Amino acid sequence: MNFVALSSSRGTTLQAVLDAMAKGSLKMQCLGLITDDPSRACINKAESAGIPVQIVQKKAGDTKVGYENRLSEALYTLGATNDETVIAALGWMFIFSPWFIDEWSGHIINVHPALLPKFGGVGMYGNRVHETVLASGETESGISIHVMDHGVDTGKILVQQSCSVMPDDTVESLKERVQELEKEWYPRALQMIEDGTVTL
Repeated sequence: MNFVALSSSRGTTLQAVLDAMAKGSLKMQCLGLITDDPSRACINKAESAGIPVQIVQKKAGDTKVGYENRLSEALYTLGATNDETVIAALGWMFIFSPWFIDEWSGHIINVHPALLPKFGGVGMYGNRVHETVLASGETESGISIHVMDHGVDTGKILVQQSCSVMPDDTVESLKERVQELEKEWYPRALQMIEDGTVTL
């Protein structure tokens, strides 16, 4: 297997993946990074690691499927295939249409900053997740690395890891603890797919 990273963020978890590749603990090949804006910090991280970058910006008047068609073209340009490539969403802030999910069926993975099925679904992203976890009184949070399907945060869960919610936690302190899990376990999840320890 190989993978293409999708990121529309700073690329913190992407950097952890690239570091794991450099150390040899992640042996899956990265075909490239696709991002949506030339100002994204993830670009520098990919270029520093010698990873090809494709920038696919939204155009005025783009439909969702029109934009996703261009994303697919970029994936094919990087050498992605429907059977051997994992599409690894790493801070990708767009919800895909059924068309794109079907085009890359069963091969798109994402990390959600909570223990699904709790605290998932439409509108549950970023700080909103951590705010809701804290407001709920939960004593545990964590991450869920899952396959994307036609729902929002409803796909097959590949890996879950938990962390404690402390009585004095703020959104920022909980977020930091959850992000540490993301950085540790996203590279591990990719290697588990490579090893066949987990199946898509």
